Amino acid sequence: MRIALRWLGYAVAALLVVALLVAAWVWFASSRALAEAASVRPESLAELAAVDLADAERRARTLGCVSCHGEGLTGRPMIDDPKVARLHSPNLTVLAARASDQQLAQAIRQGVGVDGKPLFVMPSEAYQFLTDQEVAVLIAYIRSLPKRGAASPPPAIGPLGRIGIVTDKFQTAPALVASYRARPAADLGEQYGRGRHLAMTTCSGCHGSDLSGRVVSPEINAPSLDIAGAYDLEAFKRLLREGVAPPGREIREMARVAREDSRFYTDGEIAALHAYLVARAQRAQ
Repeated sequence: MRIALRWLGYAVAALLVVALLVAAWVWFASSRALAEAASVRPESLAELAAVDLADAERRARTLGCVSCHGEGLTGRPMIDDPKVARLHSPNLTVLAARASDQQLAQAIRQGVGVDGKPLFVMPSEAYQFLTDQEVAVLIAYIRSLPKRGAASPPPAIGPLGRIGIVTDKFQTAPALVASYRARPAADLGEQYGRGRHLAMTTCSGCHGSDLSGRVVSPEINAPSLDIAGAYDLEAFKRLLREGVAPPGREIREMARVAREDSRFYTDGEIAALHAYLVARAQRAQ
């Protein structure tokens, strides 16, 4: 009995050593990934007209900039789970004061921060498809806001978040940019170009690069947008502006998106997006 207990003690000690080694490797590998500088390419920015600037705030809202960074873009908590991460969206009014237009554009479209490190929970996978003019509008809107508040706290990644990083479950923005570029939404022709562009820049962040669905989080499983083929235009408008699906059922996450982002679409944008998604769904049949 004594010998058996001794060997059991050895086994427990060995398991503890292995666990500590694994934990140390996870910490080291995730820290290296977090500190690694990302490669960037020069951005091209367009000259803006007065009409572009007049519509800048609405565009920032439809793209989710305000819902993520808060009113006035002064930052807000995004994830607050010490086991996973504590992430706070940056105060863009403070950040813009020390960033060039190139750096802001690289953060938007490439997912690389002003410090040259990859960003997390930044939807650059979708924003990479924004036009030069659209990116210039966003930068102009950011710079139009008064500097308020303090810089946001740096990210703090918890143990589960670090495991997610090393197992590629918690991907950086540049990694998502590359994967989305490889599988874009179907091109159905010039007549659906506007709707496809809206889908790629606003819907794909949740519904996946090709709009076929994506697990956003353990609580949110965004469906394939083939489902939009069953909506007539009026029902689709209500979905985007209220988050309500036929015959009057509220979809919780879509209601949040509608309240904060998609209710700011124009009727023309909704019609173009609907036409593209219906054509896409019909092609898949």
